[in-house]
Amino acid sequence: MTETDRRSTPRAAIELSVEYKRLNTFFADYTRNISKGGMFIGTDRPLAVGTEFVFALSIRTLPEPLRLRGQVKRIVMPSEATEGSPPGMGIEFQYESDAERAATESIVEQLMMNELGETLASKLLGRRLGEGSR
Repeated sequence: MTETDRRSTPRAAIELSVEYKRLNTFFADYTRNISKGGMFIGTDRPLAVGTEFVFALSIRTLPEPLRLRGQVKRIVMPSEATEGSPPGMGIEFQYESDAERAATESIVEQLMMNELGETLASKLLGRRLGEGSR
């Protein structure tokens, strides 16, 4: 099974700054791709699979960073990295409510449209933007 086959939602190659804290250390890394369900953070210091944490995602169209909860679902250690699979960690977004999920998905859709254009974003999402997740 390929990485693409395991994903429940298509991802777009968009690089954003992401900040998070582990114990008393702050990290600033970058996303490599993002979808409505999660993202991949490129880092040489991935957290352990199963780790839940809060992170801030800087999106230039928002006045404040987007604060999200996520859980590490897979990691690629630097020693295992390849050109097609860089070091880092695959994160699945975690939500406290359907309203929080809908708001985040809307922001990600808008981000994809702004960065990739409506045509490509619509193809990745498998529908016209603005139709909502049904």
